[in-house]
Amino acid sequence: MTGDLLADLRGAPRAFLATKIWTRGRAEGEAQARESMRRMRTDRLDLLQIHNLLDWQVHLPTLRAMKAAGTIRYLGITHYAPSSFDEMERILRREGVDFVQLPYSAATREAEARLLPAAAETGTAVLVMRPFEEGALFRAVEGKPLPPWATELACTSWSQVFLKFILAQPAVTAVLPATANPRHLADNVGAGTGPMPDAALRKRMATELRF
Repeated sequence: MTGDLLADLRGAPRAFLATKIWTRGRAEGEAQARESMRRMRTDRLDLLQIHNLLDWQVHLPTLRAMKAAGTIRYLGITHYAPSSFDEMERILRREGVDFVQLPYSAATREAEARLLPAAAETGTAVLVMRPFEEGALFRAVEGKPLPPWATELACTSWSQVFLKFILAQPAVTAVLPATANPRHLADNVGAGTGPMPDAALRKRMATELRF
């Protein structure tokens, strides 16, 4: 489906093509990467990540070889569980990956302790997953008005408040809201406009958005 869509968008600005390896074994990882490129109708990926650190010691040399050959621009790692943050930090500091994908939100802030600082120190780009805690944050504020400081940030929805809290974190590169709803997509994009919270407001947000 992604390949079909990209083919229909010829002439449009080039998409940033990213996917993951999520399997065991070198041959299986190489085959999965080839299949992803076939489906996307491309011979070059912008980002290939090792998903949930599965067999990462085996796959990392493969990704490095692909990067050296120009088949991918960047390589990275992901995991959804804060319990894996120690291992992810070690990889960032020892292996020199380009990207790390991790869970982070106003309610889940374990990454602030060591992993986000490690990313900043090593120059590793950060992709944030689960910014809304799979909808739990919206349920927590259901029926509540936006706080007064939301106007200062030009936020018109809770989603924009939650996203700006993350985007203003200095180590964060991009957020992955992962919606299939066009209306939600348009709302989320609004978080990229207007002022971002400074350090003082972000601290206040962290206190007031504690769930």
